[in-house]
Amino acid sequence: MTQNLHSLSRHVTFRQMQIFAAIIRTGSFTEAADELFLAQPTISLQMKKLGEAIGLPLFEKMGKTIRPTGAGEDLYAACRDLFRTFEDLEAQIADRKGIRRGKLRLGVVTTAKYIAPELLAAFGGQFPGIEFSMKVSNRDEIIQRIQNGEDDLYVMGQVPDDEVDVESVPFALNPLTVMVPRGHPLTRLEKPVSLAAISKAPFLIRESGSGTRHAYLRLFAEKNLRPHIVMELSSNEAIKHAVASGLGVSILSIHSLALEGTGGPIEVLEAEDFPILRQWFLVYPKGKHLSSTAQKFLDFSVSQEQFITDRLLHLWPELRHHL
Repeated sequence: MTQNLHSLSRHVTFRQMQIFAAIIRTGSFTEAADELFLAQPTISLQMKKLGEAIGLPLFEKMGKTIRPTGAGEDLYAACRDLFRTFEDLEAQIADRKGIRRGKLRLGVVTTAKYIAPELLAAFGGQFPGIEFSMKVSNRDEIIQRIQNGEDDLYVMGQVPDDEVDVESVPFALNPLTVMVPRGHPLTRLEKPVSLAAISKAPFLIRESGSGTRHAYLRLFAEKNLRPHIVMELSSNEAIKHAVASGLGVSILSIHSLALEGTGGPIEVLEAEDFPILRQWFLVYPKGKHLSSTAQKFLDFSVSQEQFITDRLLHLWPELRHHL
């Protein structure tokens, strides 16, 4: 039975949309029930009523995972828009009451996990009523999240080109540097060390889908060089530990040394064509209306650019020669 818009507004409840969104997000009726503190029969009954109101199947099974049908995807997009409209309204009403509240969902590429929490902490200091969630994934997964509209903003080091149409705002410097174990033979060569010499050393590489990997492999290719890859790892932390253990050299953002600094077991190598001066960007789908909370965070992040640059210069003073 096909329902018109007026009929849907009478037969579909806000709670049903919350349940439906939780099922799509978790991929499971059981996990959605646990998340919402509801009994599974209640979940099933409400989804039966929702399906009858829509008049089309909303779910399909892919193995053990539940995924939306075409109609389900349309409904999920409408749910996200509705929830964000209410969240924005809640924040605006709180502002009128003199209470600063809101929610911010941030999607972050793996390397940006070193800078995003500090930004969130500083932002939360100014707006203590804001609730945060942060999803850390590689670049390919973040692009998928942009396409699905899962988050409010995304922190990326490389703006998507053809994959998805986005707006991007640069807010901080993100230099990529060559990192080696302290006392590595490369440190005894004439500076700057050639890219050819670096390509011959055992090299630790990020997994496919990493924006950092894409950036430095492109540089090697431009010089007709190929790094001597001995190991592929799925996180910057794993690469840092492997470098510190003497398993090889790698290329990482200088932000990845923010906690331990450059005086530990890993040192930054003065190398030809480095640092690769990239930017961090805040990204969101083109044409998307940002919530008041997301807009506040974007403006705040841009205002922190000089502070972040100064911190990088304190961490690695040699960077000043490349700016």
